[in-house]
Amino acid sequence: MDWFNYYGLAIMAVIMIPNIIYAITHKQDFENTYKNKTVEILEQFGRYGCFVLMVFNIPYTLFGFWFDFALTVYLSVNGFLCLTYITFWIICGNKNGKLKVLSLSMLPTVIFVFSGIVLAYIPLIVFAVIFGITHIYLSYKNSENKNGDI
Repeated sequence: MDWFNYYGLAIMAVIMIPNIIYAITHKQDFENTYKNKTVEILEQFGRYGCFVLMVFNIPYTLFGFWFDFALTVYLSVNGFLCLTYITFWIICGNKNGKLKVLSLSMLPTVIFVFSGIVLAYIPLIVFAVIFGITHIYLSYKNSENKNGDI
């Protein structure tokens, strides 16, 4: 696999578009009510690490698809996960609550971890685990502080 992952770029575009639209139309919803600097920094570290590593491959840390038809599995599963993510945005977009928070934080985590495993890309797996733990935790705590229900 080359240094640039076009499939990863497409996946990132699909999951970022609803986030950008929501951020533009709901600026007030981005207040972080749970204050924990360590968790916030780790979440940002993991987030941007995943963003970069989904698109750019670091030589000698990416082993590539390690089983037959891995590209087909990679594209099929990530396509399904992206479609599910967009579906949750459509269903829960204007609602608040734990269902929205958990689904929209777990699905990108699964996409990043799955991509790292299928590509045998160790740095992506590490960043995805850091991102997943902290993002899900922060999202849940912020939801809890806003008294959202499922």
